[in-house]
Amino acid sequence: MFQRIRYRLLLSYLVVFASLLGIFAIAVRVAFTRSLNEQITDKLTAIGKGAAANVEFEKGRLKIESDFRPQNLIADRQALQWFDPQGNLITQQGQAILNLPLLPSQIIQIQTGKVPIQAVTVPIITNDNNQLVGYVRVSQSLEEFDETLEKLDWGLGGGIIITLVLSGISGILLTHQAMQPIESSFQRLKQFTADASHELRSPLMAIKINALVPLEYPDEIGPKDAEKFQAIASATNQMTRLTEDLLLLARTDKIPTHNWNTLNLASILENLIQLYQPQAEAKQINLKFQLIGNPQLMGDAVQLTRLFTNLVENALNYTPSKGIVEIKINRVGSQLYVNVQDTGVGIAPEHIDKVFERFWRADRSRSYWSGGSGLGLAIAQAIAQNHGGLISVTSQLGVGSCFTVRLPAS
Repeated sequence: MFQRIRYRLLLSYLVVFASLLGIFAIAVRVAFTRSLNEQITDKLTAIGKGAAANVEFEKGRLKIESDFRPQNLIADRQALQWFDPQGNLITQQGQAILNLPLLPSQIIQIQTGKVPIQAVTVPIITNDNNQLVGYVRVSQSLEEFDETLEKLDWGLGGGIIITLVLSGISGILLTHQAMQPIESSFQRLKQFTADASHELRSPLMAIKINALVPLEYPDEIGPKDAEKFQAIASATNQMTRLTEDLLLLARTDKIPTHNWNTLNLASILENLIQLYQPQAEAKQINLKFQLIGNPQLMGDAVQLTRLFTNLVENALNYTPSKGIVEIKINRVGSQLYVNVQDTGVGIAPEHIDKVFERFWRADRSRSYWSGGSGLGLAIAQAIAQNHGGLISVTSQLGVGSCFTVRLPAS
């Protein structure tokens, strides 16, 4: 149980931490990408303004005197293009040429493809009369930009993985350290419950014997005293069963497995059917049994008998007269499924998750009956889990309940 809690705490811790790291990495990448884009745009704008300043307008034509050599543009993965006011290409330099048509209203243009290219368009305006005489478009390959982002992604991803691994190791140590006091307290409480239950057996037995002795001589005591002694004996029986149940729950995880034998589950259930058939007939309940396959498994016969005894008693106690209690065994793959289905009062949907809690009872669907300790289903679930199985339940008020026991087959 505590191992599962540790795993859940560790998993929750890692999920939260990984989410925070993921959000941080996304924020860093978005901020870095935006900053890098702004740097490229500013650089291209500066180059474009420099190229525009070197252009002269003579006799209605642009005279281009570029200080940028083609080899320099090629080395920097850049290109320059000059256009007239109508957007017609005049000349160009470099290899990172943008093939998109000039859009003066769109300052920044991006060409996608195998090699993405970003361009900035700068207008060419004369100094004397501020006349628009053309445009210069500066473009640059985004290969280096993509390479930088890829390195950033690898760095952030590797950092997150290393951080999660180190956090997982530290989380294992921290959860173990955090759970140790709780586990120690639980073990002490469990040991106290076992010791108290064990020590109560003797005085309860003494009370029961002393209460039954006067009842064997009814002539020497009055009717009222006989009722009192009978009540004492009945209460003692109830308390004895409660202590036995508590002792069993406290020792469930200590049941040795090396004494397990190969058992025929059908034989166990057939014996229970024979045992509870008179009780079922007294309540006019049809107790049925159906077997499919060869139900063999490894386990403790006494504990498994207790498991199905609790389920059968539970079904018989909550099934009204002329009802049906049916037990079915089926094998699916390596698992055995035993259904204990009744046509009883049923369980409300909001109470389904609570039926296996210790001492829990619903007002209508699970009331306390004479001699019960309120631990029957909790004990059954503990025994099933100790055998590597589980008990689940489906129910509907006024229709009935079906308890399904899943156990590994041998």
